[in-house]
Amino acid sequence: MMGSPAGRSAAAAADDADMEGDVGVAVELYVYDLTRGMAAMMSQMLVGRHLEGIWHTAIVAYGREYFFGSGGVQSCRPCGTVLGEPDRVVELGETFIPYQVFLEYVLGLGETTYGPHTYDLFHHNCNNFTDEVSQFLCGKGIPKYILDVPQEILDTPWGQALRPLIDSLSEGARGVAFGQNANNSLRNYEPQEPRRERDVSPDLVELNSAIEEVRRNSIALEERRNEINEKLAKKDRKKKKKKQKERKIESEGSSPEFTPDSGSSHSSHSSPSSSRVSSGRCGGGGGGGGKMADAAEGADIELTAASDGKRSAEEVDAEIEAQERKEREEKKKQREPPVVFKDAIDVRVEFDALVGFVDGILSPEEQQSLEELHQYMLEDEGSWALGDGFLNFVGRLLHDKSLKSEIRVRLLNVLAAAALKDDVILILHQDRREHVLMNYAHDVDRLTLEEQESLALFICNMFENLSSSEWLLYISEWQYCNATISNIRVTTKVAVHSLLSDQPVLQDRGSAIIHNLACKEKMTQNLNLRRILPPGCKSKVFDDVAVELTMALLQFFNSNPPEEQLYRCMKALSRFCQISKQDVPQLIQMIGPEPAKFKGASERIDRLIESISIR
Repeated sequence: MMGSPAGRSAAAAADDADMEGDVGVAVELYVYDLTRGMAAMMSQMLVGRHLEGIWHTAIVAYGREYFFGSGGVQSCRPCGTVLGEPDRVVELGETFIPYQVFLEYVLGLGETTYGPHTYDLFHHNCNNFTDEVSQFLCGKGIPKYILDVPQEILDTPWGQALRPLIDSLSEGARGVAFGQNANNSLRNYEPQEPRRERDVSPDLVELNSAIEEVRRNSIALEERRNEINEKLAKKDRKKKKKKQKERKIESEGSSPEFTPDSGSSHSSHSSPSSSRVSSGRCGGGGGGGGKMADAAEGADIELTAASDGKRSAEEVDAEIEAQERKEREEKKKQREPPVVFKDAIDVRVEFDALVGFVDGILSPEEQQSLEELHQYMLEDEGSWALGDGFLNFVGRLLHDKSLKSEIRVRLLNVLAAAALKDDVILILHQDRREHVLMNYAHDVDRLTLEEQESLALFICNMFENLSSSEWLLYISEWQYCNATISNIRVTTKVAVHSLLSDQPVLQDRGSAIIHNLACKEKMTQNLNLRRILPPGCKSKVFDDVAVELTMALLQFFNSNPPEEQLYRCMKALSRFCQISKQDVPQLIQMIGPEPAKFKGASERIDRLIESISIR
């Protein structure tokens, strides 16, 4: 047994071992992210800067994995802990130290500096151990970024919650400990061939390429569908405006001021009643008057027939619209009912307040857009009433910081009411290039409290209709303020920010958004396909979202939420356990609190807790 193993150099150990030949053994560093990607997503919010992960490391050499935890130095087969496969593997180099010499060294560490109960999360952890062992075997330490995990993130409740996971490593590792209870039979262990990466199967490469091609085609198809919908919306708007113009001309043409000099062309635009009035007036004027009377009478008959035909066409249109409405209602019945706030605002009051705030500051084009918004929201016209410049108007009011905050609040409240309308998707499709709405929403943490509340209301109400709720889940990405974002990422950010706020209104709306996200069919579609895709693939975004929202839910559970909000969140957690069957249950165990803490809150919550515990 070595008296001071940590102080001996690799060269001295090699001389003592009388090494035979120059056969080297590969030394690898297995790197695990204890947060399963959460640090990359949440560190900016928690500590103000981006971190890739909080790392646990192990040395792999001589066919075994060696690591340090609360139980001291441990050894198991590679990937034999509860962490499973590493997130990355760093090749540290080769060592020419015989296994027996290395074993003596590790046994010495397990009895001295890295014995049981010497573990300290901040100053004496697994990374300090692997750095020291790497120096012994290869003459160099592990990468600096692993050692530099900032103490400020470990000081957070999130960082402290990693301790139980570290404790569980020794329980899940079907191996041995190197300390007071060290297994001396290891001295007779014959080292295995070092673990090497297998060559990638050509079939797997082909499969991944095919999957990525399908994903790209899906995104292209989505973009194409948006273009077609936008063109159809424009065509519909032009058609509606043309009909309005025709009605206006007919209305003006029905004036009773009909004279013989007007000619028959005017009579064709007159109503039947005005034609009869005119023919009576002309009847006493002799032959010319008689001809005019006959012409007027003919026009009267023709107009009546035309009017009948027109009514018939309108009836057909109404029948088609009724059928489409019925189909939409049927689809709504088949899905999980979303949580929306239909009576949260009075749209007329909000619109009148908006008009007062923007009085005198709008350009003629913006004033026209305001009038179009009035037609859409208060005159119950369709989205065809909104012109091509409407999103420019909305963008200016949302992004011009020289304007009063009340303007943005009132506009968002009106848009929250618009989100409940069936055809709001036509407005959203106009925004697929400039991303006016979602760029604004991405800055939710910089907005005033009133703007945050109105924005959360708008996002939540978008789940009322299938098409607009699908729009919130789009995964197509774009750049904004040096960040890569998408609709689903922004929706998730608003949901998390709202739920973890200390304001009851925001918490209520945040819990509703997360509930609605969890109940969306798209979150569970293609689940099996996503599981075989590599980490970081865009198509796995829904799994990442499920994990991120789970983190927020668990943090929210540390408070004392009302029953309704608790029910929404517990229901969402149950759904996320289905979407991410491995990561979400592990997070619940690692971070807590256990859902069973809320047992007895209500019968419906107890049923959800039972379903979560089964998984």
